[in-house]
Amino acid sequence: MRALAKVSRTHGAMELVERERPDPAPDEALIEVEYAGLCGSDAGIYEFESAFERMALPTVIGHEYTGRVVETGDAVSGFSIGDRVVERPIRGCGECYQCSIGEENVCQNAVITGVDHDGAYERYISVPERALHPVPDSVDPMHAAAVEPTSIGTRAVIENSRVGPGDRVLVEGPGPIGLLTAQVARAQGGTVVVSGVGQDETYRLPLAERLGLETINVGSEDLDSRRDELTDGVGFDVVFDTTGHPSGLQSAVDAVRKGGQIVLVGQTGETTMPYSPLVRSEIDLQCSYASMYEDFERALRLIGSGDVDCATFVDDRFSLLDANDAFEAFLSGETCKPVFDIAELEG
Repeated sequence: MRALAKVSRTHGAMELVERERPDPAPDEALIEVEYAGLCGSDAGIYEFESAFERMALPTVIGHEYTGRVVETGDAVSGFSIGDRVVERPIRGCGECYQCSIGEENVCQNAVITGVDHDGAYERYISVPERALHPVPDSVDPMHAAAVEPTSIGTRAVIENSRVGPGDRVLVEGPGPIGLLTAQVARAQGGTVVVSGVGQDETYRLPLAERLGLETINVGSEDLDSRRDELTDGVGFDVVFDTTGHPSGLQSAVDAVRKGGQIVLVGQTGETTMPYSPLVRSEIDLQCSYASMYEDFERALRLIGSGDVDCATFVDDRFSLLDANDAFEAFLSGETCKPVFDIAELEG
């Protein structure tokens, strides 16, 4: 079968390769992949950032996907042929201290689908039963491909933030995680604003507005003035930094109110800033990483209820048969959440 793989440690270097249809182990199910999304980490692999040096190439990428069970191993008891599923792609070892206390998302020995082993940009993938999550029939298959990134937003907002009804919330970065986080924060009762830069003004900030969100273009507007206008000069109660840029934390400190909270979701690499202002203002600095079972459950409910609007959010214009177009458009801000029809690989 054909699959899209990263084949060398250079920018781009994505090629269609041949893979054998896998045979599921006793504790695995074989999934026929229907739709798979393009994530910021997939774009990082495309650019081949240093975080992905550990990959043993060629590796089939992709970890945001949905499909149906077509075969089960002898030890699988919780899923049957025909069941609709998504995968929780960060697989904990089940044995370390973090796994033992229910923190599998920060497992010391975690492996990630599409990074440490072949992922979902292929028609069939074998997955351990413990990593699968059921999808109700009420959720559109293309929308189900957005469950995993939505679960990251649900964890950031519901588990790791203080957002409640009436809170004034700023989400920095109108990328996929930012726009999903913003929708979840709004569903929790927050009054939400999304900020972006000049690169976002063509597609991502207008997309945020189509989702019903207030926006700030910090490339052309003064953030301090808009903050004061929107918060009566107080500052935002909660700021989510989803930018993945070193400037995100500093701008979050400038935007949050004294006694407020900053939630770091994007991974910025290195950044340098004075931390005394955080201490003197008693700002709560919280990190949020990946997601777990309950976060997936909440994501499915929010998509099912329409609180997370996948019909507007998902972009189906791109094909894995010409995937470079999707990756380059993503990196330039000309799309936000491409979702691929994996059946095209069989053509």
